[in-house]
Amino acid sequence: MTKAMGSAMRRIQIGNALSAFGLGFTVPYLYVYVAQVRELGPTSAGIVLGAFAMAALIALPFVGMLIDRRGPLPVLVGASLMAAVGAVSLGVSTSLVTAVGSAALLGVGTAVLQPALATMIVWCSSAETRTRAFAMQFFLANLGLGIGGLIGGQIVDEHDPASFTLLFSIEAVMFLVLAGIVMTVRLPRSAALGGAAGGKGGGMFAGLGVLVKHKAMLQLCGLGFVLFFACYGQFESGLAAYGTEAAGIDPSTLGIALAANTAMIVAAQFLVLKFVERRRRSRMIALVGLIWTVAWMAAGYAGLGHGSQAMATAAFISTYALFGLGEAMLSPTVAPLVADLAPESMVGTYNSAFALVKQLALAVGPAVGGPMGASLHMPYIVTFILFSLGISVLALRMGKSLTPAQDLPIPVRTIVVAKHVPENDVSVKAAV
Repeated sequence: MTKAMGSAMRRIQIGNALSAFGLGFTVPYLYVYVAQVRELGPTSAGIVLGAFAMAALIALPFVGMLIDRRGPLPVLVGASLMAAVGAVSLGVSTSLVTAVGSAALLGVGTAVLQPALATMIVWCSSAETRTRAFAMQFFLANLGLGIGGLIGGQIVDEHDPASFTLLFSIEAVMFLVLAGIVMTVRLPRSAALGGAAGGKGGGMFAGLGVLVKHKAMLQLCGLGFVLFFACYGQFESGLAAYGTEAAGIDPSTLGIALAANTAMIVAAQFLVLKFVERRRRSRMIALVGLIWTVAWMAAGYAGLGHGSQAMATAAFISTYALFGLGEAMLSPTVAPLVADLAPESMVGTYNSAFALVKQLALAVGPAVGGPMGASLHMPYIVTFILFSLGISVLALRMGKSLTPAQDLPIPVRTIVVAKHVPENDVSVKAAV
């Protein structure tokens, strides 16, 4: 990595951490804010959360083309400003109409940030450094979310709307800080990526045509949907409902379980990095599927076993911790693979497509898992054990479509051992 690339990368990572820090102030409390603090009721809260997700789904298909034509930096600045406006307006919203509009702005802004940041990281890294760059991004994002949530929990007061206005204002300021930081970044363009911004590329549909004909990318998108559906899509919906209904987990314990997930990611991220980056990506994703299978078995024991309540609680918390271990292994694997699969002028399109898949999974996951986790306890666990095993199968199948450089970008170095040649060797004497 050149000095210019390193300087740009540091600024991008700092901005990423601070924006995640701001999100942590509000994400855990959005439902409570709309339903209880603004007294709009649970139905209205569901509509607001739906608007947040749907706005992102509508925006993401067009973002990739914009990133590839204009570059990720202006798109990231625009998304940051949009998210800041959405956060401020949501913090003062008192009606359903204004809350829905504000949530839509916030949803579009935060969704667009993902592929724009990912593309900037690709531009500022090489194949050898990209794995660690994305691992650092994931680490800082989780750390920022965790710290923001902890501080926000000390400020929030459900009986005082002004405390929530303060939280949303802090979030908006962090988005503005992100915009300010990235505006100082001078993106170093290599010869390969020099034509990515501003290129014609044949339009959006031509780019999508290239993507849908790319077998490995389609397999990765399908695998990504299952990954996000079986993990992130269940955290605060199906798994939480299952824990409280089937395992008798106290609602306050859900916070401890989420904290265990974050703690595992923070503790394990760089411990597993060296192990992951020297092994085939497809096999590492398959291993994550097996780890998550064990996690769902632990959840099954928590709700369907016959142990004590303490054992059930410990098993339930370990489920979230095991999910965190899998996430730490995925962060240096999946995002760099998307970048390595993308043609040089379509990095933004590929990142946006994968972000869209993630958003779809996060929208469908709670809708399917929530009702199942609350009432169909055994089918719920069996279903997601099968999904986790499916991750392993899909990953190994995808590996057959990857080139050696895509599956193992950092080849394992072999150690050459010097061979001792006897002094009386004929060839040595001849050489002398």
